[in-house]
Amino acid sequence: MADLAPEPGWRETHLGRMMEAALRRFDARVLELMARNIEVPLALSNLAARAQVGAAHIHITRHLPLQGARLTELAAQAGMSKQAMGDLVDQCVAWGMVAREPDPLDARARRVVFTATGLVWLQAFQDAVVQAEAEFHQAVGPEVATVVALGLEAYAT
Repeated sequence: MADLAPEPGWRETHLGRMMEAALRRFDARVLELMARNIEVPLALSNLAARAQVGAAHIHITRHLPLQGARLTELAAQAGMSKQAMGDLVDQCVAWGMVAREPDPLDARARRVVFTATGLVWLQAFQDAVVQAEAEFHQAVGPEVATVVALGLEAYAT
C-alpha cells in the first residue's frame, strides 16, 4: 500500500493552488494600490490599508453593475451565498460604498447600488487593476502574460 501514496508536495504545486496564490497576490496588490489612491475617501483608504476591506469586499466591486442589482443576483454573480453577500453589503452600506434602494420593477424588492463614494471606489479599483496588470506583465514578460491571459480566458469559459 505504501506504493500507492500520493507524491509528496503535489498539493502545494498543482495548478489550482498556483491560481489561488496568484489571485491572492493580485487582489492584495490591488487593495494596496487602492489604499494609496488619493481620490479614495480617507475612511475607505484607511480601511483598505488596515486590511479591513478584503478580497471578499472586492466581489461587490467586481460584480455590482452600474445600474445596481438585487442581492440574489449579486450573490450569484460572485458565486456566494445570499447570506454571505448580505453581510458584505451591510458592511459596504456602513462604509458608504453602496446603498439599498427600492427596485423600480418590484416594490417588494431592493437593489444594491453604488453611492457617489462607491463610484469613486470603483474608479480607484479600475486604476489599481490596470496598474497591477501592468506589474504582472513586467514581472513575467509580455509573451507569458499574453499566454496566461488567453489560457485563463479559455479555461474560464
